[in-house]
Amino acid sequence: MIIVLKKDSSATEIERIHQELSRWNVTTTTIPGKQKIVIGLVGDTANIDTRQIQALSSSIEQVLRINKPFKQASQEFRYGEPSEVVVSTPNGFVVFGQNHPIVHIAGPCSVENEEMIVQTAQFAKATGASFLRGGAYKPRTSPYAFQGHGESALGLLATAREITGLGIITEVMDTADLEKVASVADIIQIGARNMQNFSLLKQVGTTNKPILLKRGLSATIEEWLMAAEYILAAGNPNVILCERGIRSFDQQYTRNTLDISAIPVLRSLTHLPIMIDPSHGTGRSEYVSPMALAAIAAGADSIMIEVHPNPTEALSDGPQSLTFEQYEKLMQQMNNISKVLGRCMQTSEMLNSVHLPKFAPTLFPIASI
Repeated sequence: MIIVLKKDSSATEIERIHQELSRWNVTTTTIPGKQKIVIGLVGDTANIDTRQIQALSSSIEQVLRINKPFKQASQEFRYGEPSEVVVSTPNGFVVFGQNHPIVHIAGPCSVENEEMIVQTAQFAKATGASFLRGGAYKPRTSPYAFQGHGESALGLLATAREITGLGIITEVMDTADLEKVASVADIIQIGARNMQNFSLLKQVGTTNKPILLKRGLSATIEEWLMAAEYILAAGNPNVILCERGIRSFDQQYTRNTLDISAIPVLRSLTHLPIMIDPSHGTGRSEYVSPMALAAIAAGADSIMIEVHPNPTEALSDGPQSLTFEQYEKLMQQMNNISKVLGRCMQTSEMLNSVHLPKFAPTLFPIASI
C-alpha cells in the first residue's frame, strides 16, 4: 500500500502521519519524488481500511493498494517515477536510470590473466566505458569447461580497477563467496542460472552493493520481477534488471533470443533501471552491434558488451566477443544513434558532476503491501 501526499506537505506533517500509522502493524518509509511524496506501508495491510488512512491528514491526496505480486518492484510503489541506482566508482559516481545518460560496460566473459584484463580495462576506459565486466566464477553447462580462476581472478579485477578507476561488475554464484566478491565488485551480478536461487537473492538483498539481476534462460517477465522483489524485500533498493536473451524454439542461428520487447514492457511494470546484454543475447559477434543499437532505440538505460583482445583465443564465449576494433566502431554508432534520439552516452567527464539524491528510500521485508 502507498500513500500519496501533496507536494507541499511539510516535514512536520509527514512525521505526524508516520506516527499515526504506527498504530497498525506496518513499517513506513518516505519515498521522495520529483512530482509527489509517497509513503510506503510495508507489512500486513490486508485488513487496513484505506478510508481510515485517508482521514488521517488533509495532506493525503490518495491511498492506493498495490495489486501486483511484485510490490516494491512495481511502478505503483514509486507512483510512476523511475528509480535511480547510484554507484560509486574510483572515477566518480555513475547513475543508472531512465532519465540519465546511457551507461556502457565492456569486458571479457572471463578473467584469464593480468595482462589480458588490464589491457581490456584500459581499452574500455579509453572508449568511455564506466565499468569493466569480467567473470571470476563462471557457471558453465559442461563440468569440463573453463570455470574461471575464482578468488585469484578477483584480485586481478581489483588490480584493473586500481589502474583504470573503472567500476567492477562480476558474478557471485554462491553465498559462501559473497563477501569476497563484494569486497571487489562495485556491482554484484546474479547470473541467469541463479535468477531463482532464492537463498542467494535474500543474501545479496542484505548487502549495500547494487545488484545486477539477469533474466533467467526461460523466465517470464513476472518471474524475473518476483526475483527482484526478493532482493528489494530483503532491504536492498539498488537493483538493475538485465535482459540477456531467453530460450525460444529456434536456436539454430543465435545462442538465445534477445527480447528487446522486454524494455517497453518493463517500463510499464517497474521503476527499476534496465540493461541489455546483446552478447549473450545473440551468441555471435556479428549480431551484437545491431542488437545493441536496437536496444538503445527501444530505450535501454545501459548496454553491456563482451570485448576481448583476441576472441579466437578466449577461454569462454569467444564467438560472441567483439575485438577492440569492432567495439570502438560500435561505440561510434551508439553515440550517433543516441544523439539522433535525443539521448547521450555516459562519459568520464560526466562522472564527477552527478547530482546525488539527498536520501534514498529504505525498503523493508514485506508480508503484503
